[in-house]
Amino acid sequence: MALAALAAAIAAQPALAAAGKTWLPELKRAGAVIWAVGDGATGGVDGRAVGSLVSAGDPDRFIYLGDVYDSGTAEEFAKNYGPLFGPLDSLAAPVFGNHEWANRALGYVPYWVSARGRKPPSWYSLKVSGWQLLGLNTVERHDADSPQARWLRSKLRRSKRLGNCRIAFMHHPRFSASLHGDTDDVGPLWQLLAGRARLALAGHDHSYQRFGPVGGLIQVVSGAGGASLYPVDPDARLAAAVDDRFGAVRIVLRSRIARLQFVAVGGAVLDEKKLRCKRRA
Repeated sequence: MALAALAAAIAAQPALAAAGKTWLPELKRAGAVIWAVGDGATGGVDGRAVGSLVSAGDPDRFIYLGDVYDSGTAEEFAKNYGPLFGPLDSLAAPVFGNHEWANRALGYVPYWVSARGRKPPSWYSLKVSGWQLLGLNTVERHDADSPQARWLRSKLRRSKRLGNCRIAFMHHPRFSASLHGDTDDVGPLWQLLAGRARLALAGHDHSYQRFGPVGGLIQVVSGAGGASLYPVDPDARLAAAVDDRFGAVRIVLRSRIARLQFVAVGGAVLDEKKLRCKRRA
């Protein structure tokens, strides 16, 4: 089916699949490589360079943290996102960015239906090398009793044995020392994740930022995917920041260990951190 016809068909239906449906099969191997980046699908040269970096990094899973510019139309998915990351569609774990949210029934949803044969969920979980990954929707407003919060609370309760061996990923960061600043609306989700996850990945602000742990949870902003970079202000909460280089986050997962790096275009590793998690007996 042509993309335009597919978009029209999707637009006439509910925009999203039932929350929490499995989006990718479990990856049970002992070790896996994940790349994560957002704010890159601009159609520009810097985004293409980041796309090449990620593809050359041979990911087992690819997390796209949102934003297909300028407004997430079907044409922009075809021209800006597809050439960069389309070859990774079978490995991809996407989340909504604010740029594509309004046109989701015409861009995001039909793109992923075409790639996967079914509608993408609004939020979901997957398992990789003993870790649980939680893809969250921070564009749609929610509170502590929203459907997403209830789903997350239930998911965490039903997987207590994982302890805090979890990684959450979303578009809006709870904390940021850059242009957009902190996102208070993410607070209810953060409170559920604190003590139950080790890492939260986000985009939205066009930079790399790694914060110190809050409630045992470390947040990383990986928004240096190709859109114009934003300066990062001095902030005592920051453990590391890069605001003058494009690049992506690479994570090597093993049982109870995650090795995180910010890799700039060209291959230089500009920040790295080793995380450990604890499972329950």
